Amino acid sequence: MRNITKLAFSVAMIISAGMANAKTELSVWEDIQKSKGIEQAVADFEKEFDVDVKIQEMPYTTQIEKLRLDGPAGIGPDVMVIPHDQLGAAVVQNLISPLNKLNKEIYTESSLSAFTTNGNVYGAPKVVETIAMFYNKDLIKEPFENLEDYYTYSKEHTKDGNYGLLAKFDSTYYVYGAIKPYGAYVFKRNDSGDYDATDVGLSNAGAVEGMTYIKKFYKDGLFPTGIIGENGVNAIDSLFTEKKAAAVINGPWAVEPYQKAGINFGVVPLPKLPNGQPMSSFMGVKGYVVSTWSKDKELAEKFINYINQPKYAAIRFEKTMEIPPVKEVMNDPKFKENPIASAIAVQASRAEPMPSIPEMSEVWGPIDAALQLIVTDKQDVKSALEGATEHINNQIEAFRSGM
Repeated sequence: MRNITKLAFSVAMIISAGMANAKTELSVWEDIQKSKGIEQAVADFEKEFDVDVKIQEMPYTTQIEKLRLDGPAGIGPDVMVIPHDQLGAAVVQNLISPLNKLNKEIYTESSLSAFTTNGNVYGAPKVVETIAMFYNKDLIKEPFENLEDYYTYSKEHTKDGNYGLLAKFDSTYYVYGAIKPYGAYVFKRNDSGDYDATDVGLSNAGAVEGMTYIKKFYKDGLFPTGIIGENGVNAIDSLFTEKKAAAVINGPWAVEPYQKAGINFGVVPLPKLPNGQPMSSFMGVKGYVVSTWSKDKELAEKFINYINQPKYAAIRFEKTMEIPPVKEVMNDPKFKENPIASAIAVQASRAEPMPSIPEMSEVWGPIDAALQLIVTDKQDVKSALEGATEHINNQIEAFRSGM
C-alpha cells in the first residue's frame, strides 16, 4: 500500500513538473501566403515572452465563418485576420472582443476608424487597400491630373479596338470615388462616428451630378460594352495586358499580374474631378482581432501590439508588399521611394472605409443594378438612383425587423 502511495505521488510530481514546464500557447490564423511577413516578429515574441505561437494560414475572408463553429468547440484561434467590412456582424454576433490596450496612436486615423464601432476598437489595422490609376508608360508618357483629360485622351484614341481610360464604373465599389466628392455618401455618420443606416445618400444631388458626368464615358462610346457586368474586371485586365487600353482604374492586387504580363506601367493616385476635388475611393482594411473564445485575451492583445510595431510592420511590407497603415512606416523614405506603394498610400489618405455595419450588405445589389441601367441608357440617372435607394431602404427595414 505504501509503495502504491509512493508511485501515485511520483506520477503526480511528474505531471505537475510537466505542466510547469509547458509553454503557454497562442493560436493565430493568418491570411494565405502572408505568414512570411510576421515570421521575425513571431520568433522575437516567442523568445521574449516564452510563448509558443501556432500559425495557421487560411483565406482572411473565411476566417470569421470558420470561427462560428471552431470558437464554441474550443479549437478556434486567439488571434485572426478579418476584413473590416465583416466587423459589424462579428460584433453583433459577439464573435470578437474589444481591444482595450491597443497602441492606437501608431495607426492612421482612417484605418483605425474602420475597426471602431460604438466607441470601441475591435481590430488592429494590418493592411489598407484601395484603387488607383494604372497607366501604360509606353502609351501615356505622363499621367494626367484631371479625369477630364483622360476623357479627352480617350476620345482621341478610342478606335480600332484600342481605348484610352477604362474603369468599372458600373460597379458601386469603383464609381463611389467619383460621386462622393460631389456630396454622395452611403450612410450618414453621427457625431460619434457611427453609421445611421436610415440615412442613405446615394441618390442625393451630389450623387446625381457625379454619375451624370461619369455616364458620358459610356454615352460617347469610350467604354466597350464588354466591360459592363460581372465579367467586366477580367475584360479590363485583358485589354490592359494586351496593350489595348492606355490606363485603367484597379487595385494593388493587379500589380503582380500586370508585371508578369510585361507591361511597362506606372501607378498614381486617382485624378481630380471637374469640381476640382480629387477622386475618392472605398478603402478596404484587414486587421488582427481577438476571438471571444480566446482563453488568454490579454496575451493575444499583447501579441497584436508586438507584431504591429513599426519595425515589424516595415518587415511585413517588404515581405508581402501589403501596405501597413502604420504612420511611421508610411512616412519612411524607403516606403515613399516605392512608387506603387506611395501612390496607393496617397489614395488611401483620400479614401473612405467601406461601411462595416451589417446593413451594408443590402446596398451593393440595388445600386449596382441601377448603375448598369444608367450606363446602358435604359434609365435616367436620377430615377435609377432614387429607385435603388428606395429599394435599399426597404431591404434595410426588412433586415432590421428580422433581427
